[in-house]
Amino acid sequence: MVAFPDRVTLGRSGLSVSKLGLGSSFGAPASSYREAFERGVNYFYWGSIRRSAMRDAVREISQDRRDELVVVLQSYSRVGGLLRTFVERGLRNLKIERAETLLLGWHNKPPSPRVVDAALELRDEGKIDCIALSTHHRNLLPRLIDDETYSIWHCRYNAVHRGAEKEVFPHLEGRDIGTRPGVVTYTTTRWGDLVNPKKTPPGERTPSGTDCYRYAMTNPHVDLCLAGPDDPDQMKQALEAIEAGPMSADELAWMNRVGDYIYAHARDAKLLDGKS
Repeated sequence: MVAFPDRVTLGRSGLSVSKLGLGSSFGAPASSYREAFERGVNYFYWGSIRRSAMRDAVREISQDRRDELVVVLQSYSRVGGLLRTFVERGLRNLKIERAETLLLGWHNKPPSPRVVDAALELRDEGKIDCIALSTHHRNLLPRLIDDETYSIWHCRYNAVHRGAEKEVFPHLEGRDIGTRPGVVTYTTTRWGDLVNPKKTPPGERTPSGTDCYRYAMTNPHVDLCLAGPDDPDQMKQALEAIEAGPMSADELAWMNRVGDYIYAHARDAKLLDGKS
Protein backbone atom coordinates (compact mmCIF):
# COMPACT_ATOMS: atom_id res chain seq x y z
CA MET A 1 0.00 0.00 0.00
CA VAL A 2 1.36 3.42 -1.00
CA ALA A 3 1.05 6.29 1.47
CA PHE A 4 -0.05 9.76 0.47
CA PRO A 5 2.83 12.12 -0.41
CA ASP A 6 4.50 13.97 2.43
CA ARG A 7 4.01 17.31 0.68
CA VAL A 8 1.96 18.73 -2.18
CA THR A 9 1.89 22.20 -3.71
CA LEU A 10 -1.27 24.05 -2.72
CA GLY A 11 -2.18 25.47 -6.11
CA ARG A 12 -1.02 28.90 -7.08
CA SER A 13 -0.29 29.76 -3.45
CA GLY A 14 2.94 27.86 -3.96
CA LEU A 15 2.77 26.63 -0.37
CA SER A 16 4.20 23.18 0.34
CA VAL A 17 1.67 21.44 2.58
CA SER A 18 0.72 18.07 4.01
CA LYS A 19 -2.29 16.28 2.55
CA LEU A 20 -3.95 16.56 5.96
CA GLY A 21 -4.58 19.82 7.81
CA LEU A 22 -5.83 20.48 11.34
CA GLY A 23 -8.50 22.84 12.66
CA SER A 24 -8.39 24.65 15.99
CA SER A 25 -12.06 24.34 16.95
CA PHE A 26 -11.94 20.94 18.58
CA GLY A 27 -10.75 19.32 21.79
CA ALA A 28 -7.50 17.54 20.99
CA PRO A 29 -4.70 18.57 23.38
CA ALA A 30 -1.59 20.54 22.43
CA SER A 31 0.49 17.36 22.65
CA SER A 32 -1.61 15.82 19.84
CA TYR A 33 -1.00 18.84 17.60
CA ARG A 34 2.72 18.62 18.29
CA GLU A 35 2.71 14.89 17.51
CA ALA A 36 0.90 15.59 14.23
CA PHE A 37 3.51 18.18 13.30
CA GLU A 38 6.32 15.73 14.06
CA ARG A 39 4.60 13.24 11.76
CA GLY A 40 4.49 15.73 8.90
CA VAL A 41 1.25 17.72 9.29
CA ASN A 42 2.05 21.40 8.77
CA TYR A 43 -1.27 23.11 7.83
CA PHE A 44 -2.68 24.62 11.03
CA TYR A 45 -6.03 26.34 10.58
CA TRP A 46 -6.80 28.93 13.28
CA GLY A 47 -10.52 28.88 12.61
CA SER A 48 -13.94 29.72 14.00
CA ILE A 49 -13.28 28.60 17.58
CA ARG A 50 -9.70 29.24 18.61
CA ARG A 51 -8.76 26.86 21.39
CA SER A 52 -5.61 27.18 23.44
CA ALA A 53 -4.31 23.74 22.41
CA MET A 54 -3.47 24.79 18.86
CA ARG A 55 -2.27 28.19 20.06
CA ASP A 56 0.19 26.58 22.45
CA ALA A 57 1.39 24.13 19.80
CA VAL A 58 1.96 26.90 17.24
CA ARG A 59 3.86 28.97 19.77
CA GLU A 60 6.12 26.06 20.68
CA ILE A 61 6.76 24.90 17.11
CA SER A 62 7.44 28.46 15.95
CA GLN A 63 10.32 28.87 18.37
CA ASP A 64 12.71 26.92 16.13
CA ARG A 65 10.74 25.47 13.17
CA ARG A 66 8.53 28.33 12.05
CA ASP A 67 9.55 27.94 8.41
CA GLU A 68 8.00 24.44 8.33
CA LEU A 69 4.59 25.59 9.56
CA VAL A 70 1.72 26.92 7.43
CA VAL A 71 -0.63 29.01 9.58
CA VAL A 72 -4.12 29.95 8.37
CA LEU A 73 -5.99 32.81 10.03
CA GLN A 74 -9.75 32.91 9.36
CA SER A 75 -12.01 35.94 9.51
CA TYR A 76 -15.74 36.24 8.93
CA SER A 77 -15.47 40.03 8.93
CA ARG A 78 -17.45 41.91 6.27
CA VAL A 79 -15.79 45.19 7.29
CA GLY A 80 -12.35 45.98 5.93
CA GLY A 81 -11.12 47.77 9.04
CA LEU A 82 -12.13 44.92 11.30
CA LEU A 83 -10.28 42.47 9.08
CA ARG A 84 -7.00 44.16 9.98
CA THR A 85 -7.89 44.12 13.66
CA PHE A 86 -8.60 40.40 13.53
CA VAL A 87 -5.37 39.53 11.72
CA GLU A 88 -3.16 41.60 13.98
CA ARG A 89 -4.84 40.19 17.10
CA GLY A 90 -4.41 36.65 15.77
CA LEU A 91 -0.73 37.17 15.08
CA ARG A 92 -0.18 38.51 18.58
CA ASN A 93 -2.08 35.62 20.10
CA LEU A 94 -0.01 33.04 18.24
CA LYS A 95 3.19 35.06 18.77
CA ILE A 96 4.11 35.07 15.09
CA GLU A 97 4.87 37.95 12.75
CA ARG A 98 2.89 36.77 9.75
CA ALA A 99 0.44 34.10 8.64
CA GLU A 100 0.91 32.18 5.43
CA THR A 101 -2.81 32.44 4.63
CA LEU A 102 -5.74 34.69 5.45
CA LEU A 103 -9.02 32.82 4.93
CA LEU A 104 -12.04 35.00 4.14
CA GLY A 105 -14.70 32.81 5.68
CA TRP A 106 -18.17 31.83 4.49
CA HIS A 107 -18.61 34.11 1.49
CA ASN A 108 -21.51 32.92 -0.63
CA LYS A 109 -20.96 35.80 -3.05
CA PRO A 110 -17.73 37.59 -3.93
CA PRO A 111 -16.28 39.53 -0.96
CA SER A 112 -16.85 43.28 -1.04
CA PRO A 113 -14.13 45.49 -2.59
CA ARG A 114 -13.37 46.96 0.84
CA VAL A 115 -12.70 43.54 2.35
CA VAL A 116 -10.57 42.54 -0.62
CA ASP A 117 -8.61 45.81 -0.48
CA ALA A 118 -7.99 45.33 3.24
CA ALA A 119 -6.75 41.78 2.64
CA LEU A 120 -4.46 42.90 -0.19
CA GLU A 121 -3.08 45.66 1.99
CA LEU A 122 -2.21 43.13 4.69
CA ARG A 123 -0.52 40.99 2.05
CA ASP A 124 1.49 43.93 0.75
CA GLU A 125 2.64 44.66 4.30
CA GLY A 126 3.87 41.09 4.73
CA LYS A 127 1.41 40.18 7.47
CA ILE A 128 -0.07 37.44 5.28
CA ASP A 129 1.36 35.65 2.26
CA CYS A 130 -1.82 34.77 0.36
CA ILE A 131 -5.62 34.92 0.48
CA ALA A 132 -8.05 32.01 0.65
CA LEU A 133 -11.84 31.92 0.33
CA SER A 134 -14.40 29.55 1.84
CA THR A 135 -17.99 29.17 0.71
CA HIS A 136 -21.05 26.97 1.08
CA HIS A 137 -22.22 27.93 -2.42
CA ARG A 138 -19.91 25.87 -4.59
CA ASN A 139 -21.11 27.49 -7.81
CA LEU A 140 -19.32 30.68 -6.74
CA LEU A 141 -15.88 29.12 -7.03
CA PRO A 142 -15.68 28.50 -10.80
CA ARG A 143 -16.60 32.16 -11.33
CA LEU A 144 -13.43 33.11 -9.44
CA ILE A 145 -11.05 30.57 -10.92
CA ASP A 146 -9.05 33.18 -12.84
CA ASP A 147 -9.13 35.78 -10.06
CA GLU A 148 -5.60 35.60 -8.72
CA THR A 149 -6.67 37.43 -5.57
CA TYR A 150 -7.63 34.02 -4.21
CA SER A 151 -4.85 31.44 -4.07
CA ILE A 152 -6.81 28.77 -2.16
CA TRP A 153 -10.41 27.57 -2.00
CA HIS A 154 -12.01 25.90 1.03
CA CYS A 155 -15.17 23.91 0.24
CA ARG A 156 -17.23 21.10 1.75
CA TYR A 157 -16.62 17.61 0.43
CA ASN A 158 -17.38 14.18 1.86
CA ALA A 159 -19.09 10.94 0.90
CA VAL A 160 -22.51 12.45 1.69
CA HIS A 161 -22.02 15.84 0.04
CA ARG A 162 -20.25 15.16 -3.26
CA GLY A 163 -21.52 18.14 -5.24
CA ALA A 164 -17.99 19.48 -5.70
CA GLU A 165 -17.38 16.57 -8.07
CA LYS A 166 -19.77 18.21 -10.53
CA GLU A 167 -19.68 21.89 -9.61
CA VAL A 168 -16.03 22.57 -8.70
CA PHE A 169 -13.54 19.88 -9.63
CA PRO A 170 -14.28 19.69 -13.39
CA HIS A 171 -13.25 23.35 -13.73
CA LEU A 172 -9.76 22.45 -12.52
CA GLU A 173 -9.20 19.85 -15.24
CA GLY A 174 -6.20 20.51 -17.47
CA ARG A 175 -4.91 23.43 -15.42
CA ASP A 176 -1.32 23.53 -14.31
CA ILE A 177 -0.92 23.42 -10.54
CA GLY A 178 0.62 26.89 -10.56
CA THR A 179 -2.30 28.49 -12.39
CA ARG A 180 -5.23 27.15 -10.38
CA PRO A 181 -6.35 27.67 -6.78
CA GLY A 182 -5.33 25.13 -4.19
CA VAL A 183 -8.29 23.06 -2.94
CA VAL A 184 -8.87 22.42 0.76
CA THR A 185 -11.92 20.42 1.85
CA TYR A 186 -13.73 20.32 5.18
CA THR A 187 -16.63 18.59 7.04
CA THR A 188 -15.01 15.28 6.12
CA THR A 189 -17.05 13.11 8.51
CA ARG A 190 -20.26 15.04 7.81
CA TRP A 191 -20.45 16.23 11.43
CA GLY A 192 -19.83 12.68 12.62
CA ASP A 193 -22.70 11.08 10.68
CA LEU A 194 -20.38 8.97 8.52
CA VAL A 195 -18.76 7.38 11.57
CA ASN A 196 -22.03 6.86 13.45
CA PRO A 197 -23.20 3.21 13.35
CA LYS A 198 -26.80 4.38 13.79
CA LYS A 199 -26.56 6.22 10.45
CA THR A 200 -24.94 3.34 8.52
CA PRO A 201 -27.10 1.42 6.02
CA PRO A 202 -27.96 -2.18 6.90
CA GLY A 203 -25.31 -4.65 5.80
CA GLU A 204 -22.55 -2.06 5.44
CA ARG A 205 -19.53 -1.49 7.63
CA THR A 206 -19.44 1.85 9.45
CA PRO A 207 -16.56 4.05 8.23
CA SER A 208 -13.91 5.23 10.67
CA GLY A 209 -12.42 8.71 10.75
CA THR A 210 -9.44 7.25 8.91
CA ASP A 211 -11.75 6.09 6.10
CA CYS A 212 -13.38 9.50 5.79
CA TYR A 213 -10.06 11.34 5.49
CA ARG A 214 -8.71 8.81 3.03
CA TYR A 215 -11.88 9.22 0.94
CA ALA A 216 -11.41 12.97 0.57
CA MET A 217 -7.66 12.84 0.02
CA THR A 218 -8.02 10.16 -2.65
CA ASN A 219 -9.83 12.57 -4.97
CA PRO A 220 -7.14 13.93 -7.33
CA HIS A 221 -8.56 17.45 -7.13
CA VAL A 222 -8.32 17.66 -3.34
CA ASP A 223 -4.94 19.01 -2.37
CA LEU A 224 -5.56 18.97 1.37
CA CYS A 225 -8.29 17.69 3.68
CA LEU A 226 -9.00 19.27 7.06
CA ALA A 227 -9.45 17.22 10.21
CA GLY A 228 -11.05 18.31 13.47
CA PRO A 229 -9.93 15.81 16.11
CA ASP A 230 -11.62 16.06 19.50
CA ASP A 231 -9.18 13.84 21.39
CA PRO A 232 -5.92 11.89 20.94
CA ASP A 233 -7.72 8.85 19.50
CA GLN A 234 -9.38 10.93 16.79
CA MET A 235 -6.02 12.54 16.01
CA LYS A 236 -4.55 9.05 15.67
CA GLN A 237 -7.25 8.10 13.16
CA ALA A 238 -6.55 11.22 11.13
CA LEU A 239 -2.81 10.57 11.05
CA GLU A 240 -3.33 6.94 10.12
CA ALA A 241 -5.14 8.10 6.97
CA ILE A 242 -1.92 9.60 5.60
CA GLU A 243 -0.01 6.36 6.00
CA ALA A 244 -2.88 4.18 4.72
CA GLY A 245 -2.86 5.99 1.37
CA PRO A 246 -5.51 6.26 -1.34
CA MET A 247 -8.66 4.17 -1.38
CA SER A 248 -9.29 1.45 -3.94
CA ALA A 249 -12.25 1.60 -6.31
CA ASP A 250 -14.12 -0.89 -4.11
CA GLU A 251 -13.51 1.20 -1.00
CA LEU A 252 -14.70 4.37 -2.73
CA ALA A 253 -17.85 2.57 -3.90
CA TRP A 254 -18.54 1.43 -0.32
CA MET A 255 -18.09 4.96 1.03
CA ASN A 256 -20.44 6.30 -1.65
CA ARG A 257 -23.11 3.75 -0.72
CA VAL A 258 -22.91 4.83 2.92
CA GLY A 259 -22.96 8.48 1.89
CA ASP A 260 -25.96 8.04 -0.40
CA TYR A 261 -27.91 6.33 2.37
CA ILE A 262 -27.18 9.11 4.86
CA TYR A 263 -28.09 11.76 2.27
CA ALA A 264 -31.41 10.05 1.53
CA HIS A 265 -32.32 9.82 5.22
CA ALA A 266 -31.11 13.22 6.45
CA ARG A 267 -33.82 15.88 6.48
CA ASP A 268 -31.25 18.66 6.20
CA ALA A 269 -29.19 17.09 3.41
CA LYS A 270 -30.44 19.26 0.55
CA LEU A 271 -30.43 22.39 2.68
CA LEU A 272 -26.80 21.79 3.65
CA ASP A 273 -25.66 20.61 0.26
CA GLY A 274 -24.02 23.91 -0.59
CA LYS A 275 -26.12 24.91 -3.57
CA SER A 276 -27.25 28.45 -4.11
